Amino acid sequence: MSKESPKSPKKDAAMKAKELQELLDFIAKSGLNKVNIETEEFKISVQREPNTRQIVSALPAAPAPAPLAAAATPAPVAAPAAVLAAAPAPAAASASQTALKSPMIGTFYRSSGPDTGPFVQVGDMVEAGQVICIIEAMKLFNEIEAEQSGRIVKALVENATPVEFDQPLFLIE
Repeated sequence: MSKESPKSPKKDAAMKAKELQELLDFIAKSGLNKVNIETEEFKISVQREPNTRQIVSALPAAPAPAPLAAAATPAPVAAPAAVLAAAPAPAAASASQTALKSPMIGTFYRSSGPDTGPFVQVGDMVEAGQVICIIEAMKLFNEIEAEQSGRIVKALVENATPVEFDQPLFLIE
């Protein structure tokens, strides 16, 4: 019996590595730019640029201080901070505009079907609570409503493209 015990963890570890590779492949095909997954056994964060894939960390949950030490390095942290600081500047230029953000990860659709027109067009006036798009998540179609009344200034996402949580979808003035 003692011979079977050492073999079982090796099989489990091999299966977990295979499952991890399948998960990474799925994420790559999904079009998502950033995914964070944490279980009792591991913690993984995957972030990629539009046409590349970069694994930020894939470590067991126990050695958590190591990623924190690596993230505390001043040079890599300063560069993303500069990029983030530059990104809000155009949004701040028009204080009267508010971004309607995605409440979930999924696929963004501007209309209820391929035969129908979009819920809203740029320039349309919308009322708070009016359905302005749909996000499909796990085969469920979720109607997204305007959070405020105003005029659609810009559509920030193309139809039938993946969106992330808190990603801006429309600018409303």
